[in-house]
Amino acid sequence: MPTVTPRAPARPNYPGARTQSAHRAASFVLDASILAALLAASSAPTPLYPHYQDAWDLSALTITVVFSAYSLTLLLALLTTGALSDHLGRRPVLVGALLLEAASMLMLATADGAGVLITARILQGAATGAATSAAGAALLDLHDPLRPGRSALTNSIAPVAGMAAGVLASTLLVRFAPAPTVTVYALLAVLFAAQAIAVTFTAETARPHTGALRSLRPHLAVPPSARSALLAVGTAVVAIWALGGFYSSLGPALVHLMASGASQAAGGMVFFVLTTAATLTVWTLRRTAPRAAATGGTLAVIPSAALSLLGLHGAGLPAVYGGAALAEVAFGAVSQGALRMTLASIDEQDRAATLAAYYVLSYLSMSLPAIAAGAATQHHGLRTTALAYAIAAALLAVAALATLAMSRRGAAHSAHNDLP
Repeated sequence: MPTVTPRAPARPNYPGARTQSAHRAASFVLDASILAALLAASSAPTPLYPHYQDAWDLSALTITVVFSAYSLTLLLALLTTGALSDHLGRRPVLVGALLLEAASMLMLATADGAGVLITARILQGAATGAATSAAGAALLDLHDPLRPGRSALTNSIAPVAGMAAGVLASTLLVRFAPAPTVTVYALLAVLFAAQAIAVTFTAETARPHTGALRSLRPHLAVPPSARSALLAVGTAVVAIWALGGFYSSLGPALVHLMASGASQAAGGMVFFVLTTAATLTVWTLRRTAPRAAATGGTLAVIPSAALSLLGLHGAGLPAVYGGAALAEVAFGAVSQGALRMTLASIDEQDRAATLAAYYVLSYLSMSLPAIAAGAATQHHGLRTTALAYAIAAALLAVAALATLAMSRRGAAHSAHNDLP
């Protein structure tokens, strides 16, 4: 008997439907651009850290504090405002967060010391934490049945593409702009203000309901349907975000350790290599099974750590850049696999809260090891700290592979038991 392949539902073709479809497409692009811009702003200071160190005589520990002030505040914002857009709607949360983000960019542009820099990064972390879960949930709200998986893919690729764009723009401005510590932030401030205005013209995609004040109490809310998937990939997420935190905060210093005559732009490019590799990986693996992508990405952490070790033992910058590229291949594969597994079966009212929980795990994994690395650098030097970090990342990857293998066997056993 011949099989019949089900067809995707036909898209309505009357004028009102076409207009509505166009509005939804425009809203989707806007929300994706907000995610990308937020993460571009988060990575923009990375190439400037050596400049701040030289101009203000800052230590490696101070730089990791500047970096982690952003990440830890973002975590607090996710814990408190992560589900707020589920109650108030996406638009009001996005508008307020984008305006606060613009204000933080203006503070960064006028910073004259570590104190102002840290304060601006705290404001930026608060704004980014509120906006990322709202924008990510809005992308899920705009799911198109004719393009399954597009929303989850965009949630994976927009942040890493934004980080790549932010660090590249900042690196180029360091090289060519007369006032690099002002220009990049001024441009981002204008962009965020424009996005805030654009959001006011979009349609609300959530169904606001009561409980907004109650949702501000710090909590993590992962629905049972997503809990097992997040537990299965959690160790892998920790491994790849910890690597990202190291390269984000101390990558430029590592480049200068390997090649003392390297320019500030060369230091910034190591993070660009990371984020570009991650973006390409997310796109390349978009049709790969999520669990397979996460497993393959976790495997890539081990040779990445090995290359970093080789770079520290005489192989020099090529090994460091190769390790960075492999680290972000791992980042791209694990992050998109983990997000697709976690978001596969959640209900509409749990979207923002689930994304917030995922980002809490991610940014904790990025910020806490980075702070520890900065402190260790003060006492043991960057070379020893980098060696220990690479070994720890490899061990985490081995643990993550074991966890993924156990969860796969558990899923196969459950499927076997469910057979009639």
